[in-house]
Amino acid sequence: MNNINQIKNPEAKHVSQSKTTQIQILMPEHINGYNRLFGGKLMEWIDVVAAVAARRHSGCNVTTACIDNLQFKDGAHVNSTIVLEGQLTYVGTTSMEVRVDTYVERLNGDKKHINRAYLIMVALDEDERPCPVPKLICDTDEEREEYRAGELRAKLRKQRRNEHY
Repeated sequence: MNNINQIKNPEAKHVSQSKTTQIQILMPEHINGYNRLFGGKLMEWIDVVAAVAARRHSGCNVTTACIDNLQFKDGAHVNSTIVLEGQLTYVGTTSMEVRVDTYVERLNGDKKHINRAYLIMVALDEDERPCPVPKLICDTDEEREEYRAGELRAKLRKQRRNEHY
């Protein structure tokens, strides 16, 4: 940890400390012309969940820097219960990668995975400038594997930026 991070954000935080869940019941205003959940509405909900997880981790306001990956796996229909679950997967100096998984929850409690997205959120100080974030503590094998994958995704993002891709 560098000195500025030790002063501004002295303590690392566990993945579990910033996990975020949002629940929606799909209403007719959330549906597209094919009678399925409108992707733009889902993207809005995903962005909010990612922001809340990142704010919980950083203790700062945040902004969305990019959506690194967004995969629509299946649809959802009116009256479906939608569950969005967000958690930090990787942190840099001022940025945080947040994975948001979206499920349709059936009435019996079973969940069907319909979307996964990775968003990069940047912590902002009072002057709306990027500021250091706490390190991330991974407690489970799944969290550690996701962190390693996040490191690789961060390198790819940097490479794409350098190549103007």
